[in-house]
Amino acid sequence: MELKITTLIENNSDDKRQLLYEHGLSLYIETDGKNILFDTGESGDFIKNAKYLNKNLSKLDYCIISHGHYDHSGGFEKLVSEVDEFPPLIVGEEFFKPKYKKVDTPGYKFNGNSFDEGFIVKKQISLRKVKQDMIYLTDNIIVFHHFFRYTEYEKRNNRFFIKENTEYSPDNFDDEISMGIKTEKGLVVIVGCSHAGIVNILKTISERIDIPIYAVIGGTHLIEADEVRMKKTIDAFKKMKIQLVAVSHCTGEEGIRLISQEMKEQFLFNNTGKIIEI
Repeated sequence: MELKITTLIENNSDDKRQLLYEHGLSLYIETDGKNILFDTGESGDFIKNAKYLNKNLSKLDYCIISHGHYDHSGGFEKLVSEVDEFPPLIVGEEFFKPKYKKVDTPGYKFNGNSFDEGFIVKKQISLRKVKQDMIYLTDNIIVFHHFFRYTEYEKRNNRFFIKENTEYSPDNFDDEISMGIKTEKGLVVIVGCSHAGIVNILKTISERIDIPIYAVIGGTHLIEADEVRMKKTIDAFKKMKIQLVAVSHCTGEEGIRLISQEMKEQFLFNNTGKIIEI
């Protein structure tokens, strides 16, 4: 089964500097007879890039949003206004809980979705909230939810919160979902930001499905990690014998440098416009 992943937008410019880029992530995935949009970036500029790259957003079978942060869901409303018929939206059950981050002034800043569930109902979009640990979209396409915390070094970021009524509580990112795609080479894992910890996510997936992980693609949220955590993460990649690490977005410059240095030819800088075929 062929798999083609086109990075419509992320933090870094494309090689030819012809596309828009921003702090965000959006991937166009073609596999198993399906076209899937994974995340919608921050602003909706991924739509212009999709047109430039000849990716038809009117022919989507699914739209999956990995978690409820603005840099992954921010382009959703623009996409809804662009297409005549919107595909089913798949999110984690906890996706619509308002998300905030701690800042110096005024204390908390909203950094969640620009739309609520009422918008989905108004636009008559089919919504599937993932409650299970994993669901199959096809025999070869899986959505994973609920990731166990195996590692001691992938600690919860204490800047992120959820607001319920008037109370702020630490965000455990229970809404986070990831994708797995079966290929002849092994399982390809697609992640948004990996707030639960990229190693935690990969270990959880390995526990649930008896297929070696061949590749991990997306964001790893190593941007705020120290070198100790980064090296432990790389060691875990090697121990799991992952053959392709195509990460960027929230991985951060230092994380990208270290992974590239350690993984060598197994690393791919997945910047805007990059096309991965497996």
